[in-house]
Amino acid sequence: MLTDPISDMLTRIRNAIMARKQEVLVPSSKLKFAIAEILKQEKYVEDAEVIPQGHGMILIKLKYSDGKPAIKNIKRISKPGRRIYVGSNDLPKVLNDFGIAIISTSRGLMTNKQARKEHLGGEIICEIY
Repeated sequence: MLTDPISDMLTRIRNAIMARKQEVLVPSSKLKFAIAEILKQEKYVEDAEVIPQGHGMILIKLKYSDGKPAIKNIKRISKPGRRIYVGSNDLPKVLNDFGIAIISTSRGLMTNKQARKEHLGGEIICEIY
């Protein structure tokens, strides 16, 4: 049994990038699909779609340009044993705002840039650049 399914998803993406895979399958949940959609909006992955296979899987098509992956680093910040919350004034700047942090706010998941515009704080899920 997994204790941290989001960390498992990020690890699957990281391993697929290191193995130069074109796509990766991740067990489906609403939260994981929302994270995949943010990665798609921010152009870190080509596409993300739910495949109704068994209990459902998310197919994430990874993005490469000139053989180099769009995602250089993907890191889990808030973990089940240690949750990290920030206010709207303390939102992180990832790689001097060239990267993103995914924040779980009261209005759903969003990037740190969107949360800063809407003056919202929340739990820092992960950082990507």
